[in-house]
Amino acid sequence: MSDKLVFDLAQEVEGSPNVFIRKDWLNILDNQNQNYNNNQSVVDTSQLSNSNKYMSYREAYFSMPFLLTLGTTGTTFTGVTNTIGAWTPNSATAVLSSDYAVGLKNWFGQIIHSFTLDYNGTTIIQQTPYIQMWNSFKLMTSLSLDDVNTQGSTIGFFPDDADTWQWAPSASATGVATTSIFSYGQGICNNSNYDSPILPLGTLANGTQFFNNFSSGQGNTGFLRRQQLINFDLNALPSVGNDASASVTACSYGSFLSGAGSQMNLLWKSFISKKQDQVITAGVQTTAGLLQYSIVGTIYLKHIHAFFNMCPLLKGVFMKMTMNLNNTTTVLQSSNFWAGNGAPGAGQAEIICKSVSCPLGGVNPVMVASAAPYNGGLALVPAGINATGTQGTIAIDYRLNYSVGATCLDSTLASLNGVQPGALSKSVYLYIPSYTFNPIFEQAYLSSPVKQIKYTDVYQYQVLGVSSGATFNNLLTNGIANIKSVLILPYFSSQSAYPIVTPITGVPASSNSGFVSGLSVFQSPFDVAGTGPTSPLTYLTNFNVQISGQNAIYNTQKYNFEQFNNQLYGQNGVNGGLTDGLCSGLIDRQKFDMSYSYYYVNVERMLPVEMSVPKSVQILGQNLSSKYIDLYCFIEYGLDISIDALTGARV
Repeated sequence: MSDKLVFDLAQEVEGSPNVFIRKDWLNILDNQNQNYNNNQSVVDTSQLSNSNKYMSYREAYFSMPFLLTLGTTGTTFTGVTNTIGAWTPNSATAVLSSDYAVGLKNWFGQIIHSFTLDYNGTTIIQQTPYIQMWNSFKLMTSLSLDDVNTQGSTIGFFPDDADTWQWAPSASATGVATTSIFSYGQGICNNSNYDSPILPLGTLANGTQFFNNFSSGQGNTGFLRRQQLINFDLNALPSVGNDASASVTACSYGSFLSGAGSQMNLLWKSFISKKQDQVITAGVQTTAGLLQYSIVGTIYLKHIHAFFNMCPLLKGVFMKMTMNLNNTTTVLQSSNFWAGNGAPGAGQAEIICKSVSCPLGGVNPVMVASAAPYNGGLALVPAGINATGTQGTIAIDYRLNYSVGATCLDSTLASLNGVQPGALSKSVYLYIPSYTFNPIFEQAYLSSPVKQIKYTDVYQYQVLGVSSGATFNNLLTNGIANIKSVLILPYFSSQSAYPIVTPITGVPASSNSGFVSGLSVFQSPFDVAGTGPTSPLTYLTNFNVQISGQNAIYNTQKYNFEQFNNQLYGQNGVNGGLTDGLCSGLIDRQKFDMSYSYYYVNVERMLPVEMSVPKSVQILGQNLSSKYIDLYCFIEYGLDISIDALTGARV
């Protein structure tokens, strides 16, 4: 084979005729006039339809601005005196830095809860909620490791580690002491960003005798790398000789830029745009602590919907794209708890979520780092307590808002003195390349002017509250034509709450998931569920999908290896994973077992005459998890439209 390649290269003639004589990148604003209070962005291409150029929607992308704002709303002292409690993100000492306190979940596209497309006045992509769950699955099964290395920093995509999660139990629910400290958060937490081996508590010093807990409690490198995309700090030192206590000096990153922060505005580079220390006078907050990140993210149209990935070069097309957005506010509380008299938990840190406000009920795109030792969230915890022999706490209340645009959309945060607008872009832009053909090649392209676009869309269904050990047999739909695949994503249910005892007054009741009762796990700022991973160890057995009453899996599936080997592996990948040395996909068996429990079945194999026949879809199986689970189900089906490439008209 190598000899053939050598021969072909020897005959290769340098140069080839230019198919296009010009390529220009055009950009247009959305229609919101910098106002995203209605959690929506609408882009229409009327400006492009009259340009007399061919547009490549396959290459197009949204440049989307975000403002991430973290602010304090007060500090409470209970049972302690002579306290130290202010949050100081603007400290000149690196060891007190809050740069790694918060971050984003995997992929900038988590902001899009649903997406619709009108083509020349006709809706061809329907509004499907939780579409980012399906898109995350597609990215995880189609991208390669090289794609992550080359595209990850552009699209905010660095997958979460599958085995670094922890379980933050809710006090009496698991028999642990009521002074248990939630240093990681609540429920499933995969928010550790301290990337260093940690021995499990109670093990021998040499680490040779302990249970296998994989990497639990160690750093989630995906989370850490995503933080580094947005937390460029002009005050940080490029090298301090590994001295974590070094102070900011004249050799900071900002000193390498003329105008420092103003240059970020010119470059549209994501960075920390605002730091303000909290001031507490006589036990009362007089100045709010603030930390703001100005972010610009890239979201490719081909990653939002399959239609764009199949779109040929088109001229004269009018499209209207509507995105419903997951603008979200998270209410947090961090505490330094003193049990008194050296009791367990004395002087330890905890961080909890009290509520999440997402108007669309979708995924919470932000993450809060663990407050365990050496982790970024520890910077959010009150500095300390000087109290002896008594029980007490210092608790700081935070609000964390993530908004599209340059304005903080949370009214409580926006009213704090010092909150600033984003320092970068203020509107969503659509960037798209336009091509001018070499006339010879344009003639060839238009020899068959009618182009057929075959693409897929999805419907979304939910099966909620499947109890531990229970079987399920649910009809999802009575009839969909041209069904391609069925995907089931299991998450711990927020139902089935149990009574708990917690060390802090006002902590919301926990649920089956360990998170706040009534809130889905994908709204947790500590859990990465819904952005690629499912809830961990959520296994199904006796699993099958029935299409019009016929089993899609010949033998009902019982074991994990059957689902991974027979159904999941190679789906959406290059050559279906059949060619060693040329493959894609980021899910291996270990990831599937631990955190990426994708139950996926390809059902598109049928005779052409059957494709237009609506068929019912039914799922059945048994929940092997010890917890109640919710099943988020997506049915992919095929569509096609014919378009005149010269005029953009539907045929």
